[in-house]
Order: sequence, then C-alpha cells, then structure tokens
Amino acid sequence: MASISSLGIGSGLDLSGLLDQLESAERQKLTPIARQQQSYQTKISAFGLLESALDKVKDAAAALSDAEDFADVETSLSGEALTISAGEGAIVGNYEIDVTQRARSYSIATMGVADKEAQLGGGSIEFTLGNGETLSVAIDEADSSLEDVRNAINSADAGVVASIVNDGSGTPYRLVLSSADSGTEAAIANIDFTGDLGASLALDAATEVEAKNAQLTVNGIAIQSQNNRVEGAIEGITLDLEKTGTATLEVTRDTDGIEKKLTSFVDAYNDLQERLSDLTKFNTESGVGGVLQGNATVRSIESQMRNLLGGSLESDTFSSLADLGITLEIDGTLTLDEEKVDDLVSNRLGELSRFFAGTSDDSDGFADRIESVLGAMTEEDGLLETATSGLEASIASTEDRYARVEAQIASTIERYRTQFSQLDSLIAQMNSTSTYLTQQFEALAAQTQK
Repeated sequence: MASISSLGIGSGLDLSGLLDQLESAERQKLTPIARQQQSYQTKISAFGLLESALDKVKDAAAALSDAEDFADVETSLSGEALTISAGEGAIVGNYEIDVTQRARSYSIATMGVADKEAQLGGGSIEFTLGNGETLSVAIDEADSSLEDVRNAINSADAGVVASIVNDGSGTPYRLVLSSADSGTEAAIANIDFTGDLGASLALDAATEVEAKNAQLTVNGIAIQSQNNRVEGAIEGITLDLEKTGTATLEVTRDTDGIEKKLTSFVDAYNDLQERLSDLTKFNTESGVGGVLQGNATVRSIESQMRNLLGGSLESDTFSSLADLGITLEIDGTLTLDEEKVDDLVSNRLGELSRFFAGTSDDSDGFADRIESVLGAMTEEDGLLETATSGLEASIASTEDRYARVEAQIASTIERYRTQFSQLDSLIAQMNSTSTYLTQQFEALAAQTQK
C-alpha cells in the first residue's frame, strides 16, 4: 500500500484542518497557566511600585533624622573685604566687620651675583624665626651656586622658602628668602651667612618686607590673626580676608529648608497612601479589584504604617505628629497645619529637632523609628523581598508546568497525526477496493447482457 505524504489526500477529507482545530483546542490548556504567570508578574511589578513609594517616605524621614540639619543656617554678606564659609555651630546673629590690615609674609633679598651657577663657597645659613625656632642649612663648597643654595633651603622644608629673581642689572641674580607662612610668628627674625658663603652673599636691607598680622574688628572687638583665614572670631564661621574695608554679615536659621523637609515628608507619605489605594481598591463599575487587593503583605504594611504614624514618643514636649500640627486622617493621609508648623520652626526649633532626630544620648527620634520600620520592609530579606521571592518561585513553578503541558500537547497531537494518517490510508485503500469491485461488477453485468 502506498504511503500518504499529506493528510487527506487518500481519503479526500480535511484531516489537516481537523488536526489544527484539535491542536488549537489542546493549547487552550496553556491559557490559564499563562494567565497565572502574568498575574504573578503583575504583582511583582506592583510591589516594585510600592517599594519605590516606601523608599521616598524613608528618604524624606532620613532628611529629618539628623539634629545638625535643624541647625542649618543661611548667610548674607555685603562688602568685598572678605568671603565667608559657614560650618557646624554657626550662631544666628548680625556682625559688622572692619578689616584694617591683611596678614603678609616676611621676605628679604640678597645682593646680586653675576652668575647663578657659579660656586660661591662652602658655609651655612642660620635662620631664626619669629616664634624662636632656628634653622641651619649647611652648604658644601662643591654645591654652593645660588641655585644650589636655593634648593638646599627649600629641601629643608622648615618654614623658609627661597627663590631667585633677575633684576636686570650687571649682577642680576638675587636670592629671595621668604617665610613660608604669613604673620609675625612665622617671620624670619634673623639670617646669618657663615664661611666663604658669607663672603659671597649679603642681605640687601632695602628689600626687606616686614611680616604683618591680619587686623580686624568684629562688632567693635579687635582681633588679630597670623594669616588671612580667620577662624573662631565668629563661632562656626570662617573669614577669608581679601582686602581692607568693611563688610556686614547676617547669619539666619534656615527655617524655610526645615519646613520644606516637613512638607516633603507629608507629601511622600500621602503619595504612598495613594499608591496603596490604587493597588488595593475595588472598582464597583468594572467589578475588578486592585492588583494587590487582599494581599497579606500589603495589609501588614498598612497596619504598621498606621501604628507608626499614629503612635507617640515619651517626651515632655512633643509626643506625636498631631502635637506638631500633622494630623493622620481617616483615609490614612496626613494633613499639615502650615501656620502651626511655621510657628514651631520659628520658636521651638530645638524641641522639634529632638522629636524627629532624638537627643545627644543616642535616643531615637520619630524619624529614626520611621527609617527602622521602612528598612525592615524594603531592605534585603525585608517584607517586600520575601513577598516578591515567593512570587518569583511561583512563576518558575508555572513555567515548569507550562513546559510539561506543552510537551503533553505535542505528544497528543503527534498521536492524532499518526491515527489520522492510518485512517487516511485505510480510507484510500477502501476507496481503491470499492473502485475495483465496481469495475468488476460493471464488466460482469456487461458480459451477462451479451
């Protein structure tokens, strides 16, 4: 019997179409598995959105957890005599500053020599500084040029700096000796050249530049500084003197910044509540619930956040957000009383700082509590990671089940194909036999009639 290369050729039936319909029906078994996979993936994405909203609340709380942030100041400086930088501990106030003298370094030059590379003779150079310290630099006869002397002094690195200038005269090269720092304490009080070097080099008194201390007044108080960077004259403020003249400095508390941090926290929390509502609400019109409606992890998060925001601290001043004018509403959102918060920031900043940031004895403030609770939700091995890990395991399981069902479908369709092929061959054989018998009967009938 000849084999059938294409279903239906032998029988004349649409067996290929029938097989396709059977395969399509079989593959319907995959639909609920794929739908389940998509459900798990949608929930993972939803948890990602929820984690992002929780992180924003955590970051907003972190901005309120450092007591130093409540001490931030703003500065306003008028005048060009100086520049300022504010550090920790800057005190609010107004300061009138008068710079009458900038600090400068001591310097003096030697008489000129004709050749800066010529040997001047061995000896030493003895320095006495304004603070009483002494420095001795030995000069070897073989390395006693003006350049060698300069290099030896600079290599000593002991408060004196040497350089060479060319004054353009017949003996142009001069050794300039300067104190490394400004002010009278760093000044060079005395210089002696000894040995043959002393016979070759002499100081030019006309080039002497005396060291000076910076002099200024702050609100009428006279202040001296060895250099032009003045620290400690105004608590927490560094003054860099640029030139003589007057300046006015105003240091104010950054109340706007603190209010913005409080507002940011309230906004971040309300955004979280909106996200939770979107993920869990039931749409009565469509009859469809949110992706995470009834989810145990979400219920736990909602419960912890309500307890946290509605809770209190043991305190003699503020014990809850409500005391600050931040009210937890029935729908779970926060409402901020801007007028009350503005008053607290302006008049009770220390108490506000202790409520959010804790105290110096390392007791936690309200912001620290929020960071701790949200950390347990969002960090590694936290509540959200545990939930998503379970969903990822479920996806892996459904992928295995999908592959098994798909293999079963392929096996079933192959069995149908084999059966259809056999049916096609059988019908083709029967058709062939029928045709043969018909021909024989017709031939016999023709012979009988004759």
